[in-house]
Amino acid sequence: MLQIIAEMTGSIQGAFGCLGAAIGVGLVGMKAAEAVGRNPGASGQILVQGIIGMALAEAVAFYALFLGN
Repeated sequence: MLQIIAEMTGSIQGAFGCLGAAIGVGLVGMKAAEAVGRNPGASGQILVQGIIGMALAEAVAFYALFLGN
């Protein structure tokens, strides 16, 4: 019984970590699209910054999944 509870708490921790990363990636994408709409000439620079921001947000999911268990 104790092993099942331990597995469930690890899964919940990973799920919340991935949820936070998904929200972060969504916010970065939303703001990048908004920035390109305001200044289309800077779309290349905005794309680079957006990709870096999304990669950093996704790192949180990997930390939650692999280091949390």
